[in-house]
Amino acid sequence: MDFVELLWWVFAAITVAGGLGMVLLKNPVGSLLSLVLSFFGLAAIYLLLGAHFVAAIQVLLYAGAIMVLFLFTIMLLNLGHDYRGDLRNVAWSFIG
Repeated sequence: MDFVELLWWVFAAITVAGGLGMVLLKNPVGSLLSLVLSFFGLAAIYLLLGAHFVAAIQVLLYAGAIMVLFLFTIMLLNLGHDYRGDLRNVAWSFIG
């Protein structure tokens, strides 16, 4: 087994672990970071295959721009926070 094949197996394991982390994690931000890890592993595999342009686009476009949009959407929707309840529920508990 040469060094390039060993690197391929390492990056393939990183990519699969990132994909599994994206699916299995319950925290949306952690899931997003696992997806970024998977994208970087995929870009490294593209580099090993000699597709330098595709690897650069993978990092710039997917791991950069689209992940920022996903993170902005998660933060905008305020996912991942388990608040006790709305203020209306607290007001109803005092009234009733």
